[in-house]
Amino acid sequence: MSRRRGHARLLIYSHDSFGLGHLRRCRTIAHSLVDHRKDLSVLIISGSPIIGSFDFRARVDFVRVPGAIKRRDADYTSLSLDIGIEDLVAIRAALVRRTAEAFEPDVFLVDKEPLGLRGEVLETLTMLKSAGTVLILGLRDVMDDAETLAAEWERKNVLPALNDLYDHIWVYGLPEICDPLAGVPVPDAVRDKTRFTGYLRRTSPTPAKSVDVVERFGGEPYILVTPGGGGDGAGLVDWVLRAYEHDPSIPWAALLVLGPFMHRDLQAEFRQRATALERVHVITFDAHVEHLESNAAGVVAMGGYNTFCEILSFDKPSLIVPRTVPRLEQFIRAERASTIGLVRMLTDDGERDPRHMAAVLHELPHQQRPSSVQAPGLLDGLSVINGMVDQWLSAIPQTPTRLSVIS
Repeated sequence: MSRRRGHARLLIYSHDSFGLGHLRRCRTIAHSLVDHRKDLSVLIISGSPIIGSFDFRARVDFVRVPGAIKRRDADYTSLSLDIGIEDLVAIRAALVRRTAEAFEPDVFLVDKEPLGLRGEVLETLTMLKSAGTVLILGLRDVMDDAETLAAEWERKNVLPALNDLYDHIWVYGLPEICDPLAGVPVPDAVRDKTRFTGYLRRTSPTPAKSVDVVERFGGEPYILVTPGGGGDGAGLVDWVLRAYEHDPSIPWAALLVLGPFMHRDLQAEFRQRATALERVHVITFDAHVEHLESNAAGVVAMGGYNTFCEILSFDKPSLIVPRTVPRLEQFIRAERASTIGLVRMLTDDGERDPRHMAAVLHELPHQQRPSSVQAPGLLDGLSVINGMVDQWLSAIPQTPTRLSVIS
């Protein structure tokens, strides 16, 4: 592909079936790249129903495709439209393809799902490959346990795309902590194109458009409790509330961010319980959660990828209570990180003993901080990505070109 003179384009695809993780990771990468390069524009394709709640830098924008959500049987269904999954995927695939045709990206980054939701980006990958676009698959540090991931990729017939279509595979982490391909039978050629970038460092801009809830504490230290999107975080929130209900002497206030995907009935229940606790505050969502984390004395979380990056970036003592279904991703990450001293892990045994949680909360802000662990390159992810994109774009001839439209 030849690049239009003086300006480069990156297209990012995020399937976003549920939660906030994929969108927030893609947004972080996009913002870092446009800050680094003034000649770059980034367009994000996303199915997130709340993508409009986030702000975006200049030269970053998004296209929202109709949303999908995963059912209990692990298949997908439409989030809002009364149509079958085959029709939904056909619409999404057409929107992805047409967006790529019109945008003419120099680089195409696919987040996590090599073929997209139910294979919806395969045609776009093939089209862009023929045009010379740099094709990248971005993987978080942990996908799932090796046996489950290998079976999933075999079922989806992923390996031909990894081997023949993608030019590069990024792993947003370090192999010393987690290797998502360990134990997964992939060809040597796939291993050879894989680059561990380090984790993605986060920063904390003070939110200008939302209420600064930190002011509620008047400078008093507080513990931030965040179950991410909240769709499966009720157990964590319940356990923390039990601890404060059981032990009023916990010396730290608590801020609970329930998440936009937590069921409304559960949100109402937790808010009601919190009203009886003088030093526990509850909000549903803040698009600038980094600001809340950077000001916290400690963090209690489920241990999704983005929250883990923020704990490392802001050097916060943390307690991770990982989920174990439908994926072991959070558990594997938390177990590895706790083994080397980056975080503390507590397993939800279903009993949720309030005395145990209260004891941990008493000590949380005094725990060892992540910076006490020597891990070279731990948070180099964004600078490594910026450097690789620089290298690729500098090698692309700067003459106009057009993609061939596939009808």
